[in-house]
Amino acid sequence: MPAIVLIGAQWGDEGKGKATDLLGSRVDYVVKFNGGNNAGHTVVVGDEKYALHLLPSGILSPGVTPVIANGVVVDVEVLFEELDALSERGVDVSRLKVSLNAHVITAYHRTLDKVTERFLGKRQIGTTGRGIGPAYADKINRVGIRVQDLFDENILRQKVEGALDQKNHMLVKVYNRRAIEVEEIVTELLSYAERLRPMVTDTALLLHQALNDGKTVLFEGGQATMLDVDHGTYPFVTSSNATSGGAVTGSGIAPNRIDRVIGVVKAYTTRVGSGPFPTELSDESGEYLRVNGFEFGTTTGRPRRCGWYDAPIARYTARINGVTDFVLTKLDVLTGLAEIPVCVAYSVDGVRVDEVPVSQSDFHHATPIYENFPGWTEDITGVRTFEELPQAAQNYVLALESMSGSRVSAIGVGPDREAIVVRHDLID
Repeated sequence: MPAIVLIGAQWGDEGKGKATDLLGSRVDYVVKFNGGNNAGHTVVVGDEKYALHLLPSGILSPGVTPVIANGVVVDVEVLFEELDALSERGVDVSRLKVSLNAHVITAYHRTLDKVTERFLGKRQIGTTGRGIGPAYADKINRVGIRVQDLFDENILRQKVEGALDQKNHMLVKVYNRRAIEVEEIVTELLSYAERLRPMVTDTALLLHQALNDGKTVLFEGGQATMLDVDHGTYPFVTSSNATSGGAVTGSGIAPNRIDRVIGVVKAYTTRVGSGPFPTELSDESGEYLRVNGFEFGTTTGRPRRCGWYDAPIARYTARINGVTDFVLTKLDVLTGLAEIPVCVAYSVDGVRVDEVPVSQSDFHHATPIYENFPGWTEDITGVRTFEELPQAAQNYVLALESMSGSRVSAIGVGPDREAIVVRHDLID
């Protein structure tokens, strides 16, 4: 049975939660392998809407084991809040497993995230201020706190002391903030241990055994390819690997266990935060996409920057991740437009460029070269087969497929759980 990686194919917010939910009843494990509570999935189940931030979307599917793997940074307080909120709504959250090796976000990470972002002024990255970047920085600098440390007070105290020895100098002398007390952090983290303990396990071994037992495992990436710390629009990126390669390092499964990579891509493009965005619209067309697509952050509520579909980015994503299937979401948002532009290439200093420029400067100055496609006016939210779509919508999807480097296997045609057209099976 397969190991399937599901990733965002643009700058995030593509609808990965919907795609995960589509597969949820057919998979046994759903694994979050990167990121933290700086991004969110919105999943609609009947009349209920669920906004998930740290938890894998699979927690909403009965019988699925949701896993927070080692590549995630965990704000334990947020984790408990999210679990409690779901429990109050009748969702069974008892199956959650959390990696012993996942790193923990502390209060000093959140503080540093906010003060350093403000300190950057016009050079701000556009972080959510939730401590994600500083927690990953500590991980790389080998001064991080891991989940397993919460169960050994002596080790925890030593690690917090070591981390704060440097950070308090920065907070006081550079940012004019008060020093953070070691005891304050240790006491808070220790208070989580008893509740957290039953959830914690060696998730890499758990997933290895699951695959050996013929279980289907879905690896759900947070953020998206263009926000990957290595392959995204650096430095305007997240602090982890949101690509399919991140599923390997972020979970402990071997590369040769991956059978399929599903890229989720919107029928147009959005991003949040700063950074280059060639097809961004600052006119009524951008506002049309924002309002009709309800393009406001699940986690932050920030309005998203909106633009037309960018085919070079889709091709780049297909190549970087080894995408076998695309899930195209929010096609219904384009209903009512007389004409739909698609970016097919860029102009950089007057020269046509067909692929995403590797140079940050070139990409920043790239202007889109568009090809226009006829729109449609028919309501498509009730459509369930490709042939039922208006001919113009079919032509649009087929054009994107031919430009994007892999087949479009499913199409989102509305916000409801069942509002999806399946062209090719995503598992078999």
